[in-house]
Amino acid sequence: MNGFLKSVICRSIPVLLAAGCNSSTAKEKLTSPNGYNLRTAYETKLPLELDEISGVAFYAGDSSVFAINDEKGWLYKLKKGQPIKRWKFSGGADFEDVVLLDSLFYVLQSNGNILRLSFAQNKVGVQQYQFPQGDGKNEFEILYYDSKRDKLILMCKDCESDNKKTLTTFSFDPHSGVYSDSSYVVDIKQVANAVGEDKIKFKPSAASINPKDGLLYIISAINKLIVVTDNDGKFKNVYRIDESIFKQPEGITFTPAGGMIISNEAANVGVADILYFPFNKK
Repeated sequence: MNGFLKSVICRSIPVLLAAGCNSSTAKEKLTSPNGYNLRTAYETKLPLELDEISGVAFYAGDSSVFAINDEKGWLYKLKKGQPIKRWKFSGGADFEDVVLLDSLFYVLQSNGNILRLSFAQNKVGVQQYQFPQGDGKNEFEILYYDSKRDKLILMCKDCESDNKKTLTTFSFDPHSGVYSDSSYVVDIKQVANAVGEDKIKFKPSAASINPKDGLLYIISAINKLIVVTDNDGKFKNVYRIDESIFKQPEGITFTPAGGMIISNEAANVGVADILYFPFNKK
């Protein structure tokens, strides 16, 4: 059993998902990125208060996972063998993703606003940054850190300017607190072609850069896909994922060793969970 599974809190013992080992004609067509097997996952079940888990961040300092849930405005720390720690940072909004950077947390709202959370004597300080194009016509679910740009990147889920052909991104400078216009766009047509469709409504729910290969892994709960691009959004590959394992993936992060961590909302089927896919160098 690997170090991550020993470090993350679980209300039940992490188990190898039987669903991930099922075989069928459809499942045999599923492929995985190099170093991973997306058909088998270690599952950590979560308590009911995290049924709508919507973002995760791995903390290498003690191998714990921080998480947020949609709407309730709580930051959670999950670590095996310890009680769940939680901090209230908001009275409520539509919270979609969280990034941990230099001991500060950045929480994304669906309208593009970012909350920066800092800690002093176990109390949370909150600084809010308003998205400059907050006209209600843009919807976001993705925030991740790009070390090459030294920026946080917001990726559109549904932005009016994209016209369903691209996914626009915006940058946020964590040092100045200033937003910038598009860093790059993702060409949805390339995703459609790769899955054998003329067109596709690609609506991603989470993304993170993999430290092992430097590539961006974008997951879509609606499409049941993981799309891999470079950090300029240039398409590399796409992988269909098993909906019996990925019932509603809303968060993704990586350990420094390349372990892939994906959170699923409960989606009215059992409870929410965290899935762990170890990186196996070939």
